[in-house]
Amino acid sequence: MPIVNRVADLHADITAWRRDLHANPEILYEVHRTAATVADKLKAFGCDEVVTGLGRTGVVGVIRGRKGKSERTIGLRADMDALPITEATGLPYKSTAPGKMHACGHDGHTAMLLGAARYLAETRNFNGTAVVIFQPAEEGGAGGKAMCDDGLMTRFGIDEVYGMHNSPNMPIGSFGLRPGPIMAAADYITVVIEGHGGHAARPHLTIDPVVIGCHTIIAMQSVVSRNTDPLKSAVVSVTMFEAGTADNVIPQRVQLDGTVRTLDEDVRVMVEQRLGAIVEHTAAAFGAKAKFTYRRNYPVLVNHEKQTAFAADVASEVAGEKQVNRELVPMMGAEDFSFMLNERPGAFIWVGNGPSAGLHHPEYNFNDEAIPFGTSYWVRLVETALRG
Repeated sequence: MPIVNRVADLHADITAWRRDLHANPEILYEVHRTAATVADKLKAFGCDEVVTGLGRTGVVGVIRGRKGKSERTIGLRADMDALPITEATGLPYKSTAPGKMHACGHDGHTAMLLGAARYLAETRNFNGTAVVIFQPAEEGGAGGKAMCDDGLMTRFGIDEVYGMHNSPNMPIGSFGLRPGPIMAAADYITVVIEGHGGHAARPHLTIDPVVIGCHTIIAMQSVVSRNTDPLKSAVVSVTMFEAGTADNVIPQRVQLDGTVRTLDEDVRVMVEQRLGAIVEHTAAAFGAKAKFTYRRNYPVLVNHEKQTAFAADVASEVAGEKQVNRELVPMMGAEDFSFMLNERPGAFIWVGNGPSAGLHHPEYNFNDEAIPFGTSYWVRLVETALRG
């Protein structure tokens, strides 16, 4: 089945919703306008139930099919939050909020799921219940976890859950996914090195934490090159180095911050242990002390095999089999939809955004030509999974 005719008819409306959201971006959990807009539309569409405030500012809509009496329930999730980026697109509907921008396409994700909710509430051509989930704080705030912690899965009796994200430079009308790990765990590290400061002209009377910090950063990279199985993946990136207040003073302390990305839990554990040992012993070798903090954040996003095959089949009905990559290469970026997939079986799929700037770039823009494909995918997924 190609694009759903009714979805094609709704394309202009969904585009207008998307551009309104784009012009009014909100950050993390502070998505009050966005959540209110979503809730108002779900009520206007005739959803059987609309719940707000789940996971602080999340919104859930419940749509019951008119065929049979199945108790099976499918969850569909979209994220609502924007990023703290100043937009550089020059679009007529560009951000009106200084320093905030929909630079990851969550405006498109929300609009496409709203379009699917409108269609499903109109037709109800399925046997069971569709739950549309609009989540805050995907961009580092773990809004997916917050909604799960508030009882999302049990309260609405969700049996399976599905997510979607746009992919810049993947052709419009195409999809990509894979079973198993598809996006990385995202963890964060902080290293504080305490040396002995003093005059920069007398380094022999100091224990220079800047030098120790540099040695520590280089040594950290050996965890990937020498401790990680070459057939597995890990990324260790130190992204901040804070030191000193004057050019003639060796500081007393420095702080390093960064991120660790892994696709395997055993690798994740090993990296944490090895980094801790390297930090401690490198500092000790120079006569300094170091404190290492490892903060686990988003877990690995693991697609369930059965649900991934099903999602791929649905995508192929919408776009054609040749337009669905069933073995998409895993990515080292992270997604808090992983928390939902840890609670229920399901799958995460990428939909093509066509030629565009990359995600989190100030010139990025969601491509409205992707709307009929993403919305049709949601519709067909529900109608196929909950066939009467």
